[in-house]
Amino acid sequence: MDTNLEDIKHIRSMMERSSKFLSLSGMSGISAGFFALVGAGAGHLILRNEFTVTGTLLYDFILLALVVLLLAASAGFFFCMRKAKKSGAKLWMPVTQQIIKDFSIPMIIGGIFCVILIYQQATRMVAPSMLIFYGLALIYAGSRTYRDIRILGACEILLGLIAGIFVCNGLLFWAIGFGVLHIVYGIIIYYKYDMKSVKNG
Repeated sequence: MDTNLEDIKHIRSMMERSSKFLSLSGMSGISAGFFALVGAGAGHLILRNEFTVTGTLLYDFILLALVVLLLAASAGFFFCMRKAKKSGAKLWMPVTQQIIKDFSIPMIIGGIFCVILIYQQATRMVAPSMLIFYGLALIYAGSRTYRDIRILGACEILLGLIAGIFVCNGLLFWAIGFGVLHIVYGIIIYYKYDMKSVKNG
């Protein structure tokens, strides 16, 4: 009886691994949040004309966003790859490709919309829009990974809507959404799933 139960658990685990991406690491969220907070700090200095690279406010923020995105994505990939290696799972699977597709659609549309906002000189709505579209991307892709991702997405959308009301505090809401929420989410994922996989390993 015990053997049959173990076999069922093993089969269920294999099916879950093939249909869901479970190599997301809590450290990915923590590192992304850290880089976002550093980026927000740099953005604050740029707004106060205390720091510049290009000499133009818009170009400085575009460059800053690209640097933060590159650092967060690189750190996320590193920690996910490390977790997959420790658990003996493959990082690149059909479900991984589908998650990237699901995540990219709202992000690309959101990026284009933010460019339109900048073109129309409605820059105060850029931060709320980024949070909302990012939240939609998390919810859209979250069905193929941990449920907590969709909760994070809902929090990002709610924060984006609030930021749309208090438009003068866009950078603060951006820092909370991409910084604080990511760190909180990362800590939860780490203790909820990463620690469990280490103990099981």
